[in-house]
Amino acid sequence: MVHVNVASPAGAYTVGSTSFFRYIVRLGEIGLSLDSVDRASVELLAAIPHAFFDDEVSYGHGWRIVPPASLEDWPVLEATPQRLREALQTARRILWENAGPVGVSAGEIVTIEEELDRVFGVLQQAEIAGFPVNVSYVS
Repeated sequence: MVHVNVASPAGAYTVGSTSFFRYIVRLGEIGLSLDSVDRASVELLAAIPHAFFDDEVSYGHGWRIVPPASLEDWPVLEATPQRLREALQTARRILWENAGPVGVSAGEIVTIEEELDRVFGVLQQAEIAGFPVNVSYVS
């Protein structure tokens, strides 16, 4: 089981779907041929750190990895809500365009769409309040 945590001071949601993790967060690892714009967008998703194992500091357009502040903390990807939404929408489009070749079932797509809707709600709350969002995952 994988839990993807998306949070800001305006709200939070934890995605508990392995399909979401495999086909959205790790979409860039499936081996699809992506143009440079799509690849740059899904690279943000690939940079989401594992809460207990990833201490690598990196950054990109509209995002950065924030290292743990203490032993009780973990690294997170900090992004603007707009940048994360763009990456998720790109991943969604790529998944829909390649669902057959990738082997995603109809049930998995329904689950992924439901999870995306909830995450988009968190992003909207953060954007309205003017907060960045933090994302990490635990497996």
